[in-house]
Amino acid sequence: MKHLYFQISLLLTLTLFSGHAFSQEKALLDNATYQGAKATESSYKVIFQLDRGSDEIIQKAIRNINNLLEDPRLKGNVEIQLVAFSGGTNAFKKGSGYQKAIQGLVEKGVLVTQCLNTLKERKIAKSELYDFLGYVPTGNGELLLRAAQGWTIIKP
Repeated sequence: MKHLYFQISLLLTLTLFSGHAFSQEKALLDNATYQGAKATESSYKVIFQLDRGSDEIIQKAIRNINNLLEDPRLKGNVEIQLVAFSGGTNAFKKGSGYQKAIQGLVEKGVLVTQCLNTLKERKIAKSELYDFLGYVPTGNGELLLRAAQGWTIIKP
């Protein structure tokens, strides 16, 4: 009887283990074959928040926007805005080295905007910034309004 009980226990354990192993294999296969979410909406809207002035963050924001513009699922179907305030204003200063990259975003249809409140607080004249920028009263106000309009906020 003990021998039969042991055999039944072993059989149940192997059955449960093989089911678990199969489940793990399926999860790994599902993960390895995933191709990304499908674009099912008629359009997408995203605003990038640039509020830090380090070269690493500025370059990351520019790269993220360019990557998004090239995503085949979204190509021609995404509206993008970049809003700079606080330290992010450094990216828009003449002589910062980012004019070509930022202007390239505008030429690709990205709305590039600067917070006027930051200019006032930091005593920065518009003439110190690139001529092609748009302006918003406050960066956080722009983020709030865009979020209320259904835009996604990304902070690189």
